[in-house]
Amino acid sequence: MRILHTMIRTGDLDRSIDFYTKVMGMRLLRQHDYPDGKFTLAFLGYGDESEQAAIELTYNWGVDRYDIGTGYGHVAIEVDDVYAACDEIRQRGGKVVREAGPMKGGTKAIAFVCDPDGYMIELIGKKV
Repeated sequence: MRILHTMIRTGDLDRSIDFYTKVMGMRLLRQHDYPDGKFTLAFLGYGDESEQAAIELTYNWGVDRYDIGTGYGHVAIEVDDVYAACDEIRQRGGKVVREAGPMKGGTKAIAFVCDPDGYMIELIGKKV
């Protein structure tokens, strides 16, 4: 067994695809419209879905925003250097909401980035 993808609803598919590709460095792996269901799915990731998990963006036609709720936490992405990743994300127009630094009570460096719909992305550094 393995995790295939995490689904996130978006109010603006193009804006979210731009964020995940241009700011987070992912690739658009596939995208398909479902006219009968009035929605579009786009899958993004860092590698082939046969080997790595992806993010599924779901756009329900005509819905421009969602409430995130209190149960959702974040998507976590491992990076070589959290400090450098934050600088790069900021340069690409991304919003860093928790600067890189040691996690509370630990030594591993982490940071948080917010996507255009308000979903949190945790960056976790490989270096200790």
